[in-house]
Amino acid sequence: MIRMDSVSKRYPDGTVAVDRLSLEIPDRAITVLVGPSGCGKTTTLRMINRMVEPSEGTILLDGEDVQRQPVTALRRSMGYVIQNAGLFPHRTVLDNIATVPRLLGWGRRRARARAAELMERVGLDTSLAQRYPYQLSGGQQQRVGVARALAADPPVLLMDEPFSAVDPVVRKGLQDELLRIQDELGKTIVFVTHDIDEAVKLGTMVAVLRTGGRLAQFAPPAELLSDPADAFVEDFLGADRGIRRLSFFPAAGLELTTGPVVPVDATAEQLAVPDAPYLLVTDADRRPLGWAEPRELIAGDIRPERLLPYGRPFTPGADSLRAALDCAVLSPTGWAVAVDADGRVTGVVSQQSIAEAIRSAHAGARDDARVAG
Repeated sequence: MIRMDSVSKRYPDGTVAVDRLSLEIPDRAITVLVGPSGCGKTTTLRMINRMVEPSEGTILLDGEDVQRQPVTALRRSMGYVIQNAGLFPHRTVLDNIATVPRLLGWGRRRARARAAELMERVGLDTSLAQRYPYQLSGGQQQRVGVARALAADPPVLLMDEPFSAVDPVVRKGLQDELLRIQDELGKTIVFVTHDIDEAVKLGTMVAVLRTGGRLAQFAPPAELLSDPADAFVEDFLGADRGIRRLSFFPAAGLELTTGPVVPVDATAEQLAVPDAPYLLVTDADRRPLGWAEPRELIAGDIRPERLLPYGRPFTPGADSLRAALDCAVLSPTGWAVAVDADGRVTGVVSQQSIAEAIRSAHAGARDDARVAG
């Protein structure tokens, strides 16, 4: 565990970057530091590995004061990932990843074998091993940065806005990859971001810092969204925090209906679905093609090009109520399409049914809170 007791950082000009910060960062979990610009997130992170020395207070790593540890050994015991990866431009991908093991005295063959293993773990094709950083995309460079930080198998991983310089699609992929790696390796990760969505998605615990480096709230993401500590935290979370909270309610309990689902070669009898304003047409493998009003469909001659788009489907066993609601809102019919892991339709659900599930989920959460209290 990393423990920070009344840690402050003051500069000679009087600037207070971090002010009496106390945190207990749990082992084998992702703790996210989030807050507005100038709140001391990066300074806090850098004080853990002594890239910045605290002005006062104590930082303990597994009960030992980091100030009493040799700074070089301390830094080599922690992985460190920064924005834009910070790779050595004159070294290949393989040798970038092997940097810390080589510094620790590993032989070249052993270090490179470890680097090749980590390339696969972070989702990099091994054919990239002899390329240089400038030959990689931004997302690939960040994966190399993560692999390099993991190379010596450190128990602690410090990540300073590592995904902020890539586009949203790549960023989501990197977030998912980090969660997968963490599930496999169980590192103690301290992650800095200014993006509350990223904090909520990745964090086991989230520390919200105020401008001036004071702690506003330290809580699991679900608690943060349901019970912000004060007006500052509530404002920082944004007006759509209720939508974000739905990420913690599974979609598995939604009542799906298969009545409005018909195959592309449907007969007249199959098209005669009572009280169905729209029908979802699927292909021969039961994958969704699109929506149409029943009166527009002709038995045995359904033309996919005339169908309305079905939006983005969700998977009940893997996705949340937020994902299901998003799918329903994006659908031109107001119905969300549910699919299995292979993309085959398992049913559809209306916005009204999702709203009922949301009300039930909130009621259940209130009951649980009363019992816990």
